[in-house]
Amino acid sequence: MSDVAPVVPGAAVGFIGLGHMGSPMARRLVAAGYAVRGFDANPAARPEGVAAARSATAAVTGAAAVVLMLPDSAAVESVLTPGLLERLAPGTPIVDMGSSEPARTRALAEQAAKLGVPLVDAPVSGGVRGAERGTLTVMAGGDPEAVAALRPLFGVLGTRVLHVGPVGAGHALKALNNLLSATHLLVSSEAVLAGREFGLDPQVMLEAINGSSGRSGSTEDKWPRFMLNRRFDSGFGVGLLLKDLRIAAGLARDAGRPCLLGEAAVELWARAAAELPAGADHTEIVRWLELRHDEKGD
Repeated sequence: MSDVAPVVPGAAVGFIGLGHMGSPMARRLVAAGYAVRGFDANPAARPEGVAAARSATAAVTGAAAVVLMLPDSAAVESVLTPGLLERLAPGTPIVDMGSSEPARTRALAEQAAKLGVPLVDAPVSGGVRGAERGTLTVMAGGDPEAVAALRPLFGVLGTRVLHVGPVGAGHALKALNNLLSATHLLVSSEAVLAGREFGLDPQVMLEAINGSSGRSGSTEDKWPRFMLNRRFDSGFGVGLLLKDLRIAAGLARDAGRPCLLGEAAVELWARAAAELPAGADHTEIVRWLELRHDEKGD
């Protein structure tokens, strides 16, 4: 593999995917001194302060690194192949920071490596607020040299940057993390609704739970910020979450490991995704549970 130069402030970065997460991430890179050229297939996605490119090719031409913040493997592959990979100079790292399928990531990395282009998967956790504040957790998988070269860029986006293994490892870990998160959210929502039905105040419940052994990211963050107030605007759709859950369950099956609770969570989230409105936020799982209760009452 070609030598990979450190991607430090001042370097040109092509950034493709300027949605809920990509936009604040690109803005942080600009603020840190990177010369970011952004592109999104949606013409309306043009965050203030980020130079807009007219095409993905224009965004990556001459870039020292390419960052992808796209929804899935299919979107990543459609951007990179055919043609765009061949336009990158050897040694120019591509960073897939979305949630893709590990096996497809590895296959794409092999294709890129033949051209001397390192591909690193570096999905993030921390939500839109973490992207805005630069407090994301970055789970990087890939060649150690390429990951090391990208650490200055990762440090602008996150406070916890971990090299978790070879290429594909980041996407695997992100999917497993989201399986945990989704299962926490589902069961905590069931518990809060059961307590509310009994006559407990949900806010008091959360205060007690968050000082007790039942606490989780769902009770400490998602319920107070997006669900008690019924804003349901975390910026992460139920469909995207379900995609990650299926990836995680598939990893367990391929490894021959039982995933009984995980498979049950996937099934319930699939039902919720089918019955909630298109584009529903994943925190609207509580609406789905309420609907199930109301239908049972009828």
